[in-house]
Amino acid sequence: MTAQQPAPVFDWPQGHRAAAAFTFDVDAESCVLAHDPRAASRMSLMSHQSYGPRVAVPKLLAILERQDVRATFFVPGFTAECYPEMVRSIVDAGHEIGHHGYLHEQMQGISREDEARYLDRGLEALHRVAGVVPVGYRAPWWEMNWHTPALLAERGFLYDSSLLDGDAPYRFSVAPDSAEDLVEIPVDWALDDWEQYAFYPGWTGSGVIESPNKARELWLLEAEAQHRQGGCWVLTNHPFISGRPSRAHALEQLIESVKALEGMWVTTLEDVARHTAATCREVRTHDRFEVPSFPEVPILRNGSVVGAGSAPRRLATA
Repeated sequence: MTAQQPAPVFDWPQGHRAAAAFTFDVDAESCVLAHDPRAASRMSLMSHQSYGPRVAVPKLLAILERQDVRATFFVPGFTAECYPEMVRSIVDAGHEIGHHGYLHEQMQGISREDEARYLDRGLEALHRVAGVVPVGYRAPWWEMNWHTPALLAERGFLYDSSLLDGDAPYRFSVAPDSAEDLVEIPVDWALDDWEQYAFYPGWTGSGVIESPNKARELWLLEAEAQHRQGGCWVLTNHPFISGRPSRAHALEQLIESVKALEGMWVTTLEDVARHTAATCREVRTHDRFEVPSFPEVPILRNGSVVGAGSAPRRLATA
């Protein structure tokens, strides 16, 4: 290998140097309603979200067909129930459907029992609507809980794509002392269209809506860097955001550019996960720490030093 082409950080199938996946979170109305059910009374806001399944998904499917690219669509169960024909059109076009909660629930800090109910309701909806039994999961808001991996393993999932701690896929233990593991395909906020485009008054966004040219440049720079190091580039788009005309056009240009990178394997997350499960021998753990206070920093009370902070304590690995 030359200095310009270091050894890849991951072993890909023969003939491939790196991997790329175009993924779409088909949130539609669910992500708004999970945040505030009263938003159902806001007709214009609901129409903003329904642009995704009604207008954008058919447009994106046409782009993917022109480019001969298979993608991964993460669909909340509620979205599947509201737009069953849309979900079936994704399946009929040969793309992967992944699990994305039921109502794009607020996941942070919820109980194991509640999360299990959300998972099961989403699974039931996808199967009833389109006969889909997903092997992949993406947590709403990418917010995994420490008990989530074991719940996924219990339900037969192959992989998750919610964590942010890698440039390539890996296997990880689902719980301390567990022999079960999942494949993780990491994501990155720099590769999410929400940060570039999302805005609706009174709901989300800073009000700064970026140019599609800027977003395309940012994402292509990341793809080129991952290609150089042999990693896994995962783009996350939302149809109601990136399906707007100029953004969809820029996305198709990006697809063409990523496909043109020599040895880039453009495929679904399921394909990446199956390759990882079959070839990766190392199983990682995730450390969980309790940090009651900053180490070595004096604790003050009423201006007097009353003690020192304790060191971090490892609670468990998962």
